[in-house]
Amino acid sequence: MYQRIYLDHNATTPPDSDVVEAVNLHFQASYGNPSSIHHEGKNTKMLIEEARCHTAALLNCTAKRVFFTAGGSEANNLAIKGTAFSKWDKKGHIITTSIEHPAVLLTCRWLEKFGFDITCLGVNDKGMIHIDELKSSIRDTTCLITIMTANNETGAIQPIREIAAIARERGIVFHTDAVQAAGKIDLDVMESGVDMLSISAHKFYGPKGSGALYIKEGIEIEPLIHGGSHEGGMRAGTENLSGIIGLGKAAELAAKRLSDMNRVRELRDRLEQTLMSFVPGARLNGPILERLPNTLNIMLPGYRGESVVLAMDKLGVALSSGSACKSGSSNPSYALLAMGLTREEAHCSIRLSPGVSSTTEEVDDAIDLFKQLFTNKKEIIKFIPCR
Repeated sequence: MYQRIYLDHNATTPPDSDVVEAVNLHFQASYGNPSSIHHEGKNTKMLIEEARCHTAALLNCTAKRVFFTAGGSEANNLAIKGTAFSKWDKKGHIITTSIEHPAVLLTCRWLEKFGFDITCLGVNDKGMIHIDELKSSIRDTTCLITIMTANNETGAIQPIREIAAIARERGIVFHTDAVQAAGKIDLDVMESGVDMLSISAHKFYGPKGSGALYIKEGIEIEPLIHGGSHEGGMRAGTENLSGIIGLGKAAELAAKRLSDMNRVRELRDRLEQTLMSFVPGARLNGPILERLPNTLNIMLPGYRGESVVLAMDKLGVALSSGSACKSGSSNPSYALLAMGLTREEAHCSIRLSPGVSSTTEEVDDAIDLFKQLFTNKKEIIKFIPCR
């Protein structure tokens, strides 16, 4: 009997034991309000600032440029709406892409209702933007470019440094949703030149409900939540101490573990080569090289992705048929459709994402179970078009 095998780290990661220990240590003991000037308050404030320093170290910025949020979605909303609110009297033009997370796409669509113009760039068959299309889309009224660092479904990594340079040359603010990239690739904001960058703790072995937004010095945005001077006046509300401590510890660990992703890449490649051999016509969705080291999105002709997920779950393996944020929807992945896949091909795609805790033995066991599944056709439902 196999133990449960978790290959869905792009959806979320299990909290690291050191993160859990750090959160538990301070959850009851450090109860002071960080805005208070007495001992208990100062102690709590010190813990928050320590977490801010660890987060800043992961991004290679000064601690005062890190602002804590309740997750990646809020960080994205703060970056995009905050920029738009600062330009409200002039409205303006925003550039994004067709493969962004809903926290970016739906936020941009919301702004359309108030007079902002939105351009959604297309992508090629590997999920990469066309730099020439970005350049030609820029207008005199363009106030923001928001493009993800890496796609949550295919792992495709966009040319962030090049985009940042284009934005800087034209005097445009550039935000990147790096939620899926944090802990997997280097996110040096000084080197990349981004103006704002979003992360979420639960994607790199921290707690859910905790995130952060990096804001470069000199970038002016309006806060979304008013009511106090917390987070430098950028986000009112007594800080979520346990979440912030967990994020800080996870960031500290992530900075030390980037080299571990070479081993994770080998596990991903092992899964990829095996699945390609099991299913005739199987095809990789996304780039071969310019993708996250842990991400495999593969199209299995004739096999409905959701059915593969459910069948493998019965066998003890967790994986995904698309973005976890779209769970419960019968629609195929819009990111895969944007890459040129047909609806059937998108429905026949699965995503596997091992993590730093994954082992060679687990991957080999998963491979054995995939082999059992695909050699026993009665256990899996083939593609049936949605009605």
